[in-house]
Amino acid sequence: MAKKSGLSVEDVADLRAQLDEGTQPMVWFTAAAVGMEEGRSAKLLAVTDPPEGDFIQVRPTGSKDEMSFGLAELTLEKPPPRKKPATPPPAAPEPPRETEIIHPYVPEAPVKPAAPKPKPAPAAVEQAPPKPARKPAAKSAAVPEVTVTLVTTGEGEWSVEVLQGTRRAVKPTPVPPAAVAQAAKLLTPEVAEIVEGVLNAARAQQLARVEQLRAELEAAQKALEDLGA
Repeated sequence: MAKKSGLSVEDVADLRAQLDEGTQPMVWFTAAAVGMEEGRSAKLLAVTDPPEGDFIQVRPTGSKDEMSFGLAELTLEKPPPRKKPATPPPAAPEPPRETEIIHPYVPEAPVKPAAPKPKPAPAAVEQAPPKPARKPAAKSAAVPEVTVTLVTTGEGEWSVEVLQGTRRAVKPTPVPPAAVAQAAKLLTPEVAEIVEGVLNAARAQQLARVEQLRAELEAAQKALEDLGA
């Protein structure tokens, strides 16, 4: 490809005039354009002042970048279209070769298949009597939830209440403290400790009451003696 000359001062003036008229003329890159293929086209965007250095702004075809170039890197000469390489003519087909038959092919006589032997009849298989179907196991009745509640008044009196599910099976019934203490020992140590603490508090309360009644009895006995009974 012949080397293209750059833009002249007259070319730049003509390009300015076309830009002022609102058109964007096409230019082409020369071999001096750095980073561009020679002969690639670009659209002229602006010619800046002063006309020194890279003062011509273009957008290369197929790109969205705006780039600046100098006079020697652009030209108005449109390169000729590239010639496609000539397609080589197709090769002449080779003449068919004659095949020399040395041993002629003689097909073999077909072999008659032997008659199949009759298969013996299968022996009769005695079928076992069908097993009786298993009866479905009866579903076990669900055990209802039972809640046992012990209640104390704090004065040594205890009562027990039993709930079967949400139904009250046993109404609050008084139980002796000794039975409560014996039942608590059969449960966890924590339950036994709590019940024992409640029983000890009730014993102390009853003992204080006995001492109080004893003092009142002695005072009444003395008053009776003072009256000369």
